[in-house]
Amino acid sequence: MKDYHINIFYSEEDEGYIADVPDLKHCSAFGTTPEEALQEVIIAKEAWLKAARKNRKPIPPPQYRPVIYQVAQR
Repeated sequence: MKDYHINIFYSEEDEGYIADVPDLKHCSAFGTTPEEALQEVIIAKEAWLKAARKNRKPIPPPQYRPVIYQVAQR
């Protein structure tokens, strides 16, 4: 199964790393290192999916792909 793409970037404003899952609205996390942000967003992703299932909300399929991957496959 294809999994959700995770973006990780440094935020000067927050003075730390932000990780987000573009396919899951408002699913993001903070960490002082990229590894910590990744660990936290994986927890957030699981909580997001669990809440959606519990509330019978639609779960979008993994679709987001950065442009670099789209160009590389051509």
